[in-house]
Amino acid sequence: MNVDQPMGLFEPQDNLNQNMYVDGRLKAIFFSSNDSFYKVLLIEIANTNLSWPDSEIVVTGSFGDVVEENSYHFVGKVIDHPRYGKQFQASNYTSLIATTKEGVVKYLSSDRFPGIGQATAKRVVEVLGDDAIQRISADRRVLERVPITQKQRNAISENLDVNDDLEKVIVGLNSYGFSSKVASAIYEKYHGDALKIIAKNPYQLVEDIRGISFKRADAIALKLGITATSTERVRAGLLYAIQELCFENGDTYTTTADLLKMAGSLLDNNGTVPVSGQKLGESLIALAKEHKIVGEDDRIYLGYVYNAEVQIAEHLNRVIKNKDDGETDFSDDAIKKQIQIVENKFGINYDQSQRTAILKAIKSPVFILTGGPGTGKTTIINGIVNTYARLHEYSLDLNEYKDKPFPIVLAAPTGRAAKHMADSTGLPASTIHRLLGLNGQESADYTSPKDIEGSLLIIDEMSMVDTFLFKLLMRAVPNHMQVVFVGDQDQLPSVGPGQVFHDLLVSKQLPAMHLNNIYRQEKGSSIVQLAHDIHAGRLSDNFDQNQSDRSFIACNEAQLPSVIEQVAKRAKEKDFGLMDVQVLAPMYRGTAGIDHLNNVLQNVWQVNPEGKSVTIKDHTYRIGDKVLQLVNNPEQNVFNGDLGIIVGMQAPKNQTVPTKIIIDFDETEVTYEKNEWVQFTLAYCTSIHKAQGSEFPMVILPIVHQYSRMLQRNLLYTAVTRASDFLIMLGEKQAFEQCVRSLSVNRKTSLVARLVAAIGISSETSSAVSPVAEVDMTPAVQGGDSTDDGQPNELPKRLTEEVIARELIDPMIGMAGVTPAQFEQGPQSVSN
Repeated sequence: MNVDQPMGLFEPQDNLNQNMYVDGRLKAIFFSSNDSFYKVLLIEIANTNLSWPDSEIVVTGSFGDVVEENSYHFVGKVIDHPRYGKQFQASNYTSLIATTKEGVVKYLSSDRFPGIGQATAKRVVEVLGDDAIQRISADRRVLERVPITQKQRNAISENLDVNDDLEKVIVGLNSYGFSSKVASAIYEKYHGDALKIIAKNPYQLVEDIRGISFKRADAIALKLGITATSTERVRAGLLYAIQELCFENGDTYTTTADLLKMAGSLLDNNGTVPVSGQKLGESLIALAKEHKIVGEDDRIYLGYVYNAEVQIAEHLNRVIKNKDDGETDFSDDAIKKQIQIVENKFGINYDQSQRTAILKAIKSPVFILTGGPGTGKTTIINGIVNTYARLHEYSLDLNEYKDKPFPIVLAAPTGRAAKHMADSTGLPASTIHRLLGLNGQESADYTSPKDIEGSLLIIDEMSMVDTFLFKLLMRAVPNHMQVVFVGDQDQLPSVGPGQVFHDLLVSKQLPAMHLNNIYRQEKGSSIVQLAHDIHAGRLSDNFDQNQSDRSFIACNEAQLPSVIEQVAKRAKEKDFGLMDVQVLAPMYRGTAGIDHLNNVLQNVWQVNPEGKSVTIKDHTYRIGDKVLQLVNNPEQNVFNGDLGIIVGMQAPKNQTVPTKIIIDFDETEVTYEKNEWVQFTLAYCTSIHKAQGSEFPMVILPIVHQYSRMLQRNLLYTAVTRASDFLIMLGEKQAFEQCVRSLSVNRKTSLVARLVAAIGISSETSSAVSPVAEVDMTPAVQGGDSTDDGQPNELPKRLTEEVIARELIDPMIGMAGVTPAQFEQGPQSVSN
């Protein structure tokens, strides 16, 4: 392998020590990431151009299957890590063939050669000498002289170069400047062909690998000499523009005008030859034929998003209309009788609307229950569970279901919401991800390995469920299962694309009930009344007057951190616990942003500020810190949105700097290796989005004009409804009023129309919404304007909004006849 590998394309050119190198023997692997190529190595120096005082050096970087006792050539630079001191950060490396007896034995007896132990490896060295590797590489027949079995000879011959592909790919990806995690994803997708694919078409990365932007691929392509008007570049720009437009706004489609504007900006940003309208049109056609995109009227979808909407409608229709034969239908009187028994058993008096909700849920294949805070959704969930169990003669004793599935399945989008369901019903509940066996990295065409087992499924906090997750959920629901969706339609929509719960209600294709009676109000909760006033588009008359359970403190942006600090100290003095008090803010940056407020609040709650600590991305973490899980990790039973406390930090023997962090999530302890520390963040203050599905005894809510672009009614409504007992509002009253006045813009989705088309239940809404049908996109005009004598003018050079409006060229040429059934395949990874 050539030692003189190219330097990274994305590395700064002003690093004077960038061409430093270290040759040496690998003595130990201190750390090896489970999900990337990142490793921390201890190298015994044999040769270097560094001024290094010691005989050993710590080397970090992306490496393949390096073997202890083997020698390597590392190229890179010395860095001064704030916690770990001076290290050699390798940008590239090559293997140096083992030439010592110990090195060859260690190499041949490694996992790389199955069936070859140390005794066999020593035998090879005894016969062939210290240069055994070179001799075998030059002529495999020399192994015939070694007294070992033919199977062992084959193991050495067949695996001697087997990892060269991996090493070459790692070296090549390092030279392109990819992070360890992205390099790992690239290799997992392309394996030994990775460098060939990148060299041929780096824009393929945009389509296949999550986390690689168009600009990153563009930089590689231009270095490789790929032209700005190449087909590969144009199609990648279009796909990236559609994805950014949709996912940034939570939409499931974009429009032609918006696509043209963003794609033009992306493709023309290097100041070279502009991309013609004909080129854009041809690329759109090709993408449609490959099922990468779908066009309907002026709507343009990514293929897998289009398919998700279609499948949601189809699966809901399947569950509604294809119940298994032999299922029992209960009369209204039988259901009402059991409801009354449940009331007597638990000492509850349901009002007429609650009884009606329970009855409809029992009788409907799919039922929707929605309502604001304090309207009794949890009470009704309990009523449905107990009435359903009595009707079907199901025991709710978990001990009776050791060898069979529990008939009633409860789930929610977040761990905290699932725990709330479990606490309120006394039955097991899980996250939807755990229920479906998801890890968050599923491909677009992923299907659940099996149907959900049970008879009744209840999903809470449905407003948080996005299009992708709902598609997977509905795929896994068997025909015989009854489903109840519960949520508050006025809360923030899902982080991912779509507004599923909103669209299910608006479509009027499923039986639903909206709860209006406020029961918590009867207990003197002014928070609940405030929430309903906000929903109605006004602030309560006594908004800035202190109540028994809420207050308002006027202050400006500069004063806000100090005021929050004082409020938190006062709450702590009154014996509120760390997990009882939650500060919620709309934005991360700025004086009143989440990042700064976390630092302020950490000083309030930290009991041992001088204790063991680590620094991660400019934040210092200590034992006792409150943290938020950022990703789903089903194997450890922790999920996005879970809150925990750091309870321990561990350092290797004879070292003081921690390499492991232990976090307690509701008595579930999880140990995080160093490469996993990006999975959590400080949580004294979190975003309002991250707090969905949770309630806290005390919420501290700052709202100032700094948050201006985020100030919308559903944001304020969601934040206020997170407080169960006390709500402390801080900031500028005018900013709160701005929230109430600003209605959020509904997302661009087609689910309502698809539900109407698939299910076809007549209603006011469904009659007013025309189903999204297949559109014939064969162009009436495929050229430009015509002259007076009927001859066509030259095709437009640019595809602009004016060109589209004048029908000079159809951007969806050739997309007629595309059907949902053709969209089973999508890109390799999507956000779920």
